[in-house]
Amino acid sequence: MTLSHCAFVFPGQGSQKVGMLAGAHAAFPAVRETFDEASAALGMDVWGLVQEGPQEALNLTATTQPILLTASVALWRAWRAAGGAEPALLAGHSLGEFSALVCAGSIAFEDAVRLVRQRGEFMQTAVPVGEGGMAAIIGLDDDSINRICGEVSAAGDGEVAAVNFNSPGQVVIAGHAAAVEHASAALKAAGAKRAMPLPVSAPFHTSLMRPAGERLAGVLASIAIQAPAIPVVHNVHARPESDPERIRSLLVEQIYSPVQWTACVAYMAAQGVTQVVECGPGRVLSGLNKRIDGALQSHSLEEPAGLADTLAALG
Repeated sequence: MTLSHCAFVFPGQGSQKVGMLAGAHAAFPAVRETFDEASAALGMDVWGLVQEGPQEALNLTATTQPILLTASVALWRAWRAAGGAEPALLAGHSLGEFSALVCAGSIAFEDAVRLVRQRGEFMQTAVPVGEGGMAAIIGLDDDSINRICGEVSAAGDGEVAAVNFNSPGQVVIAGHAAAVEHASAALKAAGAKRAMPLPVSAPFHTSLMRPAGERLAGVLASIAIQAPAIPVVHNVHARPESDPERIRSLLVEQIYSPVQWTACVAYMAAQGVTQVVECGPGRVLSGLNKRIDGALQSHSLEEPAGLADTLAALG
């Protein structure tokens, strides 16, 4: 059975926190088994790290990525084990796209958890710490942000570009630290309500990540990718792909391309999706999705009660 009006979405970096999924781990064998699988694949106690922290360890990119993928896949498995039906579409924000592909049967979990740890390492080392930056721009239209970032880049202060189109009026910019700072000031002068520096150490989803993409391509070449059993809407162009080689290429391209989340959600809504389930810790995507399309109904699987409520709501 497929829920034709439902999509599952998977969060990216920023949703991790010490103690997450404690209730789900206690309630669902599938969650415990998934964390055990991740620990075996990575040679570390993933569940112990999630529960004991410290938060600084969870925030390290090379650690955050496998932890979040594991958490999302664990909740998906708990949903399916509880009798939850397949949704019509899947999508994930940045790292979450890998979680979506695992749940769609496109990439094996063991391969994916190792892959995203390397992806995190490649992204972290692509630009020396302190040379890059990111900032969230609130309350300005996309065209103005793109134009001003282009002007700052052309002025010679370094590269800066819009990299996460999260929802109307919420866009993240990234690039060289000085260029991000100058663009933030210019965007505020142009009418942005806020320009908030983000506590990250690398300018994700910019062309500065191309070296990371090249390294990721080498790893991806050795990993089996299947056609997804459930369509996955990709960040780069906001539509599904079925060809494994095209998916492999998009996963490389994604690392240095903007995340088109607004377009991804709009695509899903255009396909008749009215119910969106956030499959992972936190409710970041639920908030974004509501701003993109106020008619969408959001659900969360993070807590056992949320899973039960979602089963009751969606049938």
